[in-house]
Amino acid sequence: MVETLQRKLSDSAKARWTALIIVAFTMMMGYFLTDVMSPLEALLEKPQAEGGLGWSSSDYGFFAGSYGLINVFLLMLFFGGIILDKMGIRFTGLMACGLMVTGVAIKYIGVSTDFGDSVFSLDFINFSLPMSAAVASLGYAIFGVGCEICGITVSKVITKWFTGHELALAMGFQVALARLGTAGAMMGSLPVAKAMAGRVSAPVLLGLVLLIIGFIAFMVYTVMDKKLDASASALEGEKSADAEDEGFHFSDLKLIFSNPGFWCITALCLLFYSGVFPFLKFATKLMIANYNVSDDFAGVLPGLIPFGTIILTPLFGTLYDRIGKGATLMLIGSIMLTCVHLIFMLHIIPEGWFAVIIMLILGVAFSLVPSAMWPSVPKIIPMKLLGSAYAIIFYIQNIGLSLIPMAIGSINKQDPSYFGMEAFFTGCGVAAIFVAFTLLAIDKKKNYGLQEANIKA
Repeated sequence: MVETLQRKLSDSAKARWTALIIVAFTMMMGYFLTDVMSPLEALLEKPQAEGGLGWSSSDYGFFAGSYGLINVFLLMLFFGGIILDKMGIRFTGLMACGLMVTGVAIKYIGVSTDFGDSVFSLDFINFSLPMSAAVASLGYAIFGVGCEICGITVSKVITKWFTGHELALAMGFQVALARLGTAGAMMGSLPVAKAMAGRVSAPVLLGLVLLIIGFIAFMVYTVMDKKLDASASALEGEKSADAEDEGFHFSDLKLIFSNPGFWCITALCLLFYSGVFPFLKFATKLMIANYNVSDDFAGVLPGLIPFGTIILTPLFGTLYDRIGKGATLMLIGSIMLTCVHLIFMLHIIPEGWFAVIIMLILGVAFSLVPSAMWPSVPKIIPMKLLGSAYAIIFYIQNIGLSLIPMAIGSINKQDPSYFGMEAFFTGCGVAAIFVAFTLLAIDKKKNYGLQEANIKA
């Protein structure tokens, strides 16, 4: 009877889409904060006498990469997945939202406080940062832990409600709202900062307020989720819908580690997102330097990437739900990513209008791969291990999100033409194509069903 009740609730379009909208809103606020400072690199690098923070390109690169430092080096994201599978959605989601708010508050202190000429240094490795960058990086790292754990939690929420229904469309819708948050940051941060006399702290404070609203939204979802489980338990006197979470055992992780399809998806995630998210953090200055774009419009251009996904990701998700071909969609998106970075590397037609076209193509690629990749994971991993599986994928992805921006910051310091940066991103794309071909072959052999439709009759 418990399972019947759950099926009735999940079969209700109103119930499942209400749950989706609530948690997707929380993630949208998180993604706004993820890139809120990406368009502000030029302001951050201005001398303090001119209203900036006096950061160098490498300082900014370290800050941009600090997002995943705790996740990568302290394995917090991996442990977050285990916590999700052991403790359930409500506990993990609230914990993640609390970490996000705490991290943003620390980052705001870093960029709003006058530290003078104070420097944070580690002499034994010849490392130093302006104190403002060090504090902001600490906050960004804590925020990164919360945001990534929240991401895997939301993915499990969607799988819980939409398995057997329009799963890819639901995940595509969540991604679309997340990209809307990114687009808002890319397009709105610089105007907000300039409206506040160039204060880079202003858009961060705005993001903090929005994130608190997102936290409250997730609290609303936990009430909804708790009532669902309590009603099922009251009717049958059995465990709630999260009972299979309690059935998690560490020995079950071998089902993940021994799955070749899982590792292909993980590698594809690392390579593909390494060619997109780090690029967004440096794209504003690239547009100014190589495509004769004004400062104001340069922040808008990278925003075209997430903006395009708002419509296209749910569209491609619907295609996957009804027709299938998930592995093929991932392959096509990887090819498009590679072509875009190759064009940027060769610096073809250095005009703003051409940069717009290329950014739109990248936006299409950025819609194709996530719309197929994330709904494919539940096809090859059992539900009780889904939190751990997503956590491992996000953990590997965070290695790229942490180390690549730092490397790119150093590359750009030596090569301001951005050729080296784009050569690196092109290489990521080529590797992604190879992995996508491999996944397609493994799917045919293992019969994961990645080429099959998600909606079951």
